Amino acid sequence: MSGFLAGLCVAILPLLAAGFWLGRRTARPQTLGGLGTPVEHATFETLHTASLAAPPLRAGLTEETARKSARRLRSLLGTDALCLTDQKQVLVWDGVGSHHRTEIMERLAGPLETGRGEAFPLTCDAPDCPVRWAVVAPLTVDDRVHGALVACAPRESAVLVRAAGEVARWVSVQLELADLDQSRTRLIEAEIKALRAQISPHFIFNSLAVIASFVRTDPERARELLLEFADFTRYSFRRHGDFTTLADELHAIDHYLALVRARFGDRLSVTLQIAPEVLPVALPFLCLQPLVENAIKHGLEGKTEKCRLQITAQDTGAEALVVIEDDGAGMDPVLLRRILAGEVSPSGGIGLSNVDDRLRQVYGDSYGLVIETAVGAGMKITARLPKYQPGVHSAGRLTDG
Repeated sequence: MSGFLAGLCVAILPLLAAGFWLGRRTARPQTLGGLGTPVEHATFETLHTASLAAPPLRAGLTEETARKSARRLRSLLGTDALCLTDQKQVLVWDGVGSHHRTEIMERLAGPLETGRGEAFPLTCDAPDCPVRWAVVAPLTVDDRVHGALVACAPRESAVLVRAAGEVARWVSVQLELADLDQSRTRLIEAEIKALRAQISPHFIFNSLAVIASFVRTDPERARELLLEFADFTRYSFRRHGDFTTLADELHAIDHYLALVRARFGDRLSVTLQIAPEVLPVALPFLCLQPLVENAIKHGLEGKTEKCRLQITAQDTGAEALVVIEDDGAGMDPVLLRRILAGEVSPSGGIGLSNVDDRLRQVYGDSYGLVIETAVGAGMKITARLPKYQPGVHSAGRLTDG
């Protein structure tokens, strides 16, 4: 009896397995390439196509960016032809029927002025031309029309009108992000200019006065200091690149400190501890020099005692940790907070708020300056710099000439 049951189980197992497999097949649709149901597959393809079209548009609306994105956008709409225009011309035509360019631009005057979409039939004498209808969807950024997306099809379609409008809105969002990126770049450039303006005129005058004092007594020393001054000012007022390397920034600081030592002599003691691994790290231009200038101002000026300044740069794995510490006069923490918040003039802390803002803009709020200070207790400024950050690349080492 037990042998019979065992044989029956062996015979039923394949039937149960087949039934389970058939049930699974009928319970849900067949998967496509491991991506799920046909709906899920179509959703993935749409999102993937949109992600490929987005990067060029993040650079703004130009002939090049339009050319790189047009085919992806036409794929999203599934039309025979698609063109992108600015206010004056067709930037790119993808698909058939490019001889309609002139007619399209003539019909765009209204939509470009009002910012409202429009659909209209196309006139064509070519019997084999498949495009007979155009749908215009304006591209707007901050309520300003920058151009239009035009989809061309064989016939009028309410679905295409809605789809073109949605794709145009998505393109407009990418263009708005591009505009924000450009605004951010202009803001950073303006802040660099402001930071350059904050380079103390007293430092420049004092440096030139020190150099002049050596002209007769020690001409070779005067020549060396003049070269240090030239190298420092050339770096500070360079015009290319928003970012530099830690090595270049420290090199400029070395020129700056050479001029300060010539003025204050033995009153300034500087210690540098720099890990070679962090020298190639990219960081915002003129990011550390203002912090050193701040330390000198609070450590030396108006005092007769010796000032100790320590600059360290450590490798902490994914980040470089830069610390600038002095034993000078320090600052009231309440006043410091007001300076960083922009509530009072930064004359009491040269460039601190500027540098803090720029670090937060580039790396995020968690990367602002960490400042420890108190009246009479000196100041310790810590800056964390990610070794790798998208969009942060040095323009290369500044060369002479």
